[in-house]
Amino acid sequence: MSFKSFELDARLMTSIARAGYTEPTPIQKAAIPVALAGRDLIGTAQTGTGKTAAFVLPILQRLLTGPRNQTRALIITPTRELAEQINDTFKALAVGTSLRSATIYGGVGQAPQVRALRDGVEVLVVCPGRLLDLIDQRYAKLTAIEVLVLDEADRMFDMGFLPSVRKILKHLSTRRQTMLFSATFPREVEELAGQTLHRPERIAVDLAKPAHTVTHALFPVAAHLKTGLLLELLKQTSTDSVLIFTRTKHRAQRLAQQIARDGYKVTSLHSNRSQSQRQAALNGFKGGAYQIMVATDIAARGLDVESISHVINYDMPDTADAYIHRIGRTGRAQRTGDAFTLLTSEDDGMVRALEKIMGQRIPRQTLAGFDYAAAPPPREPAGNAPAQGGFRRGGGRGAPMRRNEGHTDRRESPTGRPAHVTDRPAAPSNRSSQPTARPSASAERRPGDNRPTANPGASHAPAAASSNKPSRWQYRSSRRSSTGR
Repeated sequence: MSFKSFELDARLMTSIARAGYTEPTPIQKAAIPVALAGRDLIGTAQTGTGKTAAFVLPILQRLLTGPRNQTRALIITPTRELAEQINDTFKALAVGTSLRSATIYGGVGQAPQVRALRDGVEVLVVCPGRLLDLIDQRYAKLTAIEVLVLDEADRMFDMGFLPSVRKILKHLSTRRQTMLFSATFPREVEELAGQTLHRPERIAVDLAKPAHTVTHALFPVAAHLKTGLLLELLKQTSTDSVLIFTRTKHRAQRLAQQIARDGYKVTSLHSNRSQSQRQAALNGFKGGAYQIMVATDIAARGLDVESISHVINYDMPDTADAYIHRIGRTGRAQRTGDAFTLLTSEDDGMVRALEKIMGQRIPRQTLAGFDYAAAPPPREPAGNAPAQGGFRRGGGRGAPMRRNEGHTDRRESPTGRPAHVTDRPAAPSNRSSQPTARPSASAERRPGDNRPTANPGASHAPAAASSNKPSRWQYRSSRRSSTGR
């Protein structure tokens, strides 16, 4: 089967050839005819299988006829990166048709998005939160929507977007075509499909299995040797285009810095970066300015770089689905790729789950010349560690703790009463514990001072001790007793 069998408009066929598409992928063969017929459909396919073009081409074919300068197609996605990727596909395939598309998502100024809404672009690719904001501000009117696509529905569920999606649906006409695509199909997504679609056609391609174009390998290693093994692995691997996944954004940033110190051109992608920084990182990685990108799962979906040769899991993902989406960044469009995972003893359960899904054992490998027996670095002595409960000031992590002025000390005093009530914490001193002699009262007298001289043998006790006036502590205690507290 070729794209000619779909009988698409000649302008679209020209764009298809320009984009380098030769023959439809399995999901495209199954989904495009159903979508062209205007029927609702549920597509279950892995990333990297051509799913985006499977709904973009039928939408463009439909929009070539009918009114212009109004929004007629809405695609809802979970992440900004995925929205940009889908929009890029629309622009590439819509060349010569005068059909326009725009993205709407948070993290950037809304002025260009409002302008696109006022101009009436035919296609909107959105993230739910910002679209709801613009609806509330009366900028977005969706009554003319003819086609709705819910892409990566399971990811939207994972990110907590389904309530927002349901709110958006209330602003759409019920007379529309709806397509839902999801790599996995949890119960909540099934319920959403039942409420949103009308007698959908179900299409499943390579359900819950990694792409067959990817080769997998596990590298067992002690946790404290992971960074060293990664750097050695990079030395022995073609590093033209490598994507490395970590579990946290802080680790992604720190690991990118460590890799850069070894001389690699590297960038990072995580939620602590601004939208402009994230876009610059993506563009640089796609364009070859960076050899390596270190990312969190924010890039596990929506990152469409066909030239990625290796995906390395520095941290094993939490679920098998997450693993499938991560390694789906390589081996795309029928190309081959490699997926390496650094494996610690804590990951054995996840490995068993993956091998069950794949139906085969994942090979274990070691690197020749790497010292797997290296001891972990010595821990910092406990005496150098800052105490708990204090305040860090100046110096960041590991800096000595300093109690800020006026801070309440709630440690127990030697009297058993809280120190913040009457006892002042003792200041560190090397002086003797013997009381310091005070000058005699006569020595302190000045000319003209007629105060009576104190008895030289009298004790210099605090005034509160010899006074009949109750101390603050005694006063508070009496009040508690009288009030029953």
